[in-house]
Amino acid sequence: MIGMVSRVESAAATRRALLDAAAALLDSGGPGAVTLRAVGARAGVTRGAPYRHFPDKDSLLTAVAAEALDRLADQVRAVRADPRVSPADKLHSGLSALMTVGRRQPHLYRLMFTSPAGDPAAVHAANQAGDRAMGEFLAIVGGVVGAEHTRRFAPLLLTSVHGITDMEVNGHLSADKWQITAEELVTTLVAMIDRQAHSG
Repeated sequence: MIGMVSRVESAAATRRALLDAAAALLDSGGPGAVTLRAVGARAGVTRGAPYRHFPDKDSLLTAVAAEALDRLADQVRAVRADPRVSPADKLHSGLSALMTVGRRQPHLYRLMFTSPAGDPAAVHAANQAGDRAMGEFLAIVGGVVGAEHTRRFAPLLLTSVHGITDMEVNGHLSADKWQITAEELVTTLVAMIDRQAHSG
């Protein structure tokens, strides 16, 4: 029994090391830098070890994206559960959390919003993580606009924040050009949504 536990723990540790190595390579060089051989070398495991955990590169990248979506869902859930924060501030914080990923890890950010690929188990896990993150986001939007208007405003908010993040990451949102920061744009966006939702 002890040997079995050790093997399970060892396999879990290897998988963790592979995911961490893949995430680091993705951050530094984009998807093209992520190969099973490079990931195995960075993780310090045998050449065949990555293939025992991930059948191909797509499955590995999909697993990395699924973990990122789960982390984002956890962040939004924590904000949503805080009774001291107003609904509008919860929405602002949720959008800011998403933008932070885009700023700090642009390759991962794009991967999170790419249709998952790879083996069925990896795709299923990523879809579940995506659904969970979306559910948390819809909940904080609903807290501001009401459940009946959530599906009307959520896509507007998401597409706007994606655009803001993309412009900032690519250097098209400089303060000297527009005299406004990304944070101020999000504040304006949330205020507009809040007013629109309560104008009727």
